[in-house]
Formats: sequence, C-alpha cells, structure tokens
Amino acid sequence: MKRILAVLLLLGALIPSVASASPRDICGPAAPGFARCYAKVDSRAALRATGYSPADLRSAYRLPGTGGANETIAIVDAGDAPTAEADLAVYRQTYGLPACTTANGCFRKVNQHGDAAPLPPRQGDWPVEIALDLDMASAACSQCKILLVEGDDASFDALGTSVDTAVKLGATIVSNSYGAPESHWSGDFAAHYRHPGVAIVASSGDGGFAAPSAPAVYTSVVAVGGTSLSKADNPRGWTESVWKGASSGCSAWVPKPAWQKDPNCPGRTVADVAAVADPVTGPAVYETTVLHGWTVVGGTSASAPFIAGVIALAGHHDQYPDASRLYAGKLNDVVGGDNVVFEECGDYLCTGVPGYDGPTGNGTPNGLAAF
Repeated sequence: MKRILAVLLLLGALIPSVASASPRDICGPAAPGFARCYAKVDSRAALRATGYSPADLRSAYRLPGTGGANETIAIVDAGDAPTAEADLAVYRQTYGLPACTTANGCFRKVNQHGDAAPLPPRQGDWPVEIALDLDMASAACSQCKILLVEGDDASFDALGTSVDTAVKLGATIVSNSYGAPESHWSGDFAAHYRHPGVAIVASSGDGGFAAPSAPAVYTSVVAVGGTSLSKADNPRGWTESVWKGASSGCSAWVPKPAWQKDPNCPGRTVADVAAVADPVTGPAVYETTVLHGWTVVGGTSASAPFIAGVIALAGHHDQYPDASRLYAGKLNDVVGGDNVVFEECGDYLCTGVPGYDGPTGNGTPNGLAAF
C-alpha cells in the first residue's frame, strides 16, 4: 500500500493538474489586437495515454482513406515550432500515414513573408497548437500537401499577413485555430480572410456561449464548432453531443449573411459546422518541444484543421467564398448538450437541437457529400 501511495504521489507531482481533472488552455488570454490559440490539453491523458487515431476519426465521420493529393492545406499559427516536421513524422509513421516531409515536397515551413528563413521566435506554448493542427489535417487528408506559415507573433497583423502569404504560395485551404472576441476593431482584419477560390476555415473558440470569435465570425470564413465524440453501440458506431467549451454566439458587428436563416440572431451566427473538440474525448497528438511526446489535445483547434482536411478530401475548395455550401448538404445532426458557461441562453444558440444550432452549426461530417 505504501508503494502504491508513493507512486500516486509521484504522479501527482509530475502531473499536478491531474487532481483537478480539468483540461488546461495552451494559450493564455490575449492582449487587444492579438489572438490566442484554442488548443486545450487533457491532463488526464498522461494516465490514459490514448486518444483517437486517424482511423477512429475516419470511422466516426465516414471518410475515405485516400484523396486530396492535389490539395494544399495551409496551417497558420504564431511563432516557430522547431520540432514540427520531426513530430509530424512520428505521428504519421505511428498511424501508417504516408511520409510528409520537406525532402519529398509534401511539407513546407515558412515565415509570414513566405521565406524559409529566418523563422520567428517561439511564442510560448504555441508549438502544441502547431502539432495539433498538423496532426489533424493529416488525420483527415493524409495525401494533402501541408504548408505551415508561422507569424512573427500572435498579433492579427502578423496572422492576417500569414494567411495572405499562404494563399500566394498556393494553399487551397487555410486553417486558423486561433482568435479573439469580436470588437469594434475586428473588421480591420476581415480582408485577410477573404480569398475567393480558397476555403478559409477558423475555430469558433473555447469559451462557450459568448461574443463570437474573429476570424470565425467573418462571413467569408467557415466557422468550426466542437463536439464530444464517443464510441457507441448504434448503427453509426459513434455518438456526439455539444462540447461544453465550444464557442457560439450572435455577432453584434457582422451582418447576417443571406444563407443563414436562424431566427433569433440578427447578425452572423457562429458556428457553421463542427467536429470533435472535447479534449476529454479528443485525438492523440505527438509534440516534443512543450509536451515531450504523446498526449490528448482538443479544443476547436482540433476541429478546424480536421474540417480543413475534409474540405480538401472533397476537392471543392473553390466553392467556399463563404460557408453557404454547408447549409444545403447532409451532415450528422448533433442533438444534446449545451455550451452555457457564463451567459444566459435557452435556445438553439447554445443548445444542441435538431437542425441548425450555434455550437455545432449544421452538424458534423457524414461522408463527403455535404462538402
């Protein structure tokens, strides 16, 4: 008994957050004009040591294992992740995905100006966000090329410039797993996220029902919410509900687009679509700069790059000047759960209901037909 107690105490010392059993934010609050990443780490993963694999996610969302070879997914983040390519290699090799390296032309890492050097300094724990993004894009579309564009810092100036650079370098889909609550200045950066012919995807955020997050709130962006995903004894083999942390909201600054018909929000409603985001039921990720190996990482930072990969698989990136395409197709309708944390809300804007709702939009991928 004493030996067991000693082991438990040692685990508690090594993993102090396990006792609280609460996923932690990788990025802290952002200053005005800056974004924070939306990755969250489940501290219990060190004990569980498992997370969903690419095969699990393909099963849950009825996705093919091949496709997208002519697509390039750009991942935009802040600062350098020095072990990004090496970590991605371990992830892909572990799960039997084809190699994606600089040497074979599949992987490319550049700064916000499109140059291979100099790369920006590391920005806090953003390398975890970068690893999550690379792994989830790979999980959805293992044959896609990947372009990692690293902003000088987490300012909207740097990140917006990075999106523009990604498009100039040939990205067909751009994934953005960061944001900040919309405000009077949000519109100043909207043009960076408007590139006809290129699908722009962004995380809805991890703050529950609240003010929508930019860039997800822009009408030219596919806003991706989040679910809790679990295996189930039903015909699908899986079940989903609203993840409590998935952000949704009604914009006070962005007018309602013509393709949104929900009745209780006069402005742009977030989100449009969703995928797994709950860090307790999240994907396995490999990262060594900050986390030193395998763990389970979630947040809508997981769902956005995954949806970017699904769009790439479907091959219709040129049909996303906005999210309207996703309002006509058949998706997995997510019913149950809510994201009420601080704000009061009692309708579809914060609750998983039949049809459209704020936290999960029109639902989650059910094959590629809707994409």
